[in-house]
Amino acid sequence: MPAPWTQEAVTVSVFAQRFSATRRGARLARRLATHRLDLWHLPYGSPASDAVTLVVAELVANSVLHGHVPGRDFELRLTYDRSRGLVRVEVSDTHPGRPEPVASAAQPSTDTDGGRGLLLVEAVADRWGVAGRSGPGKTVWAECAVGAPDAPRPVRP
Repeated sequence: MPAPWTQEAVTVSVFAQRFSATRRGARLARRLATHRLDLWHLPYGSPASDAVTLVVAELVANSVLHGHVPGRDFELRLTYDRSRGLVRVEVSDTHPGRPEPVASAAQPSTDTDGGRGLLLVEAVADRWGVAGRSGPGKTVWAECAVGAPDAPRPVRP
């Protein structure tokens, strides 16, 4: 009798969607990312969910504000590797401009409204960078460690 065939557990989950390159599209991307994290047992309001949501919010806001090309969308891709306890956030747009790595000495002035997004990403994410993509544009990515992947999910009242 042959040995029974066993199937390996799926340890990587992916969410990918395109959004309009508008403030409304950025808001929807952030909300859907938070919802997806909750479905992946990273509950809303947990430190892991808050960290990844902040990274998503900053990267999609940068894509909408600085990477907008008229008539083009941006794509959000979340990859959750349970075995490593890691969430990778990727935001792709068609603008050719690439964000520069943040220099710790290059802090924005205290009286300016912007310029802190990538500083927040650098502070919250374990690492981040920019990669090319097939077609025009770039992909800005960040990886966040989310702790023990098999931790029990808290019960909500």
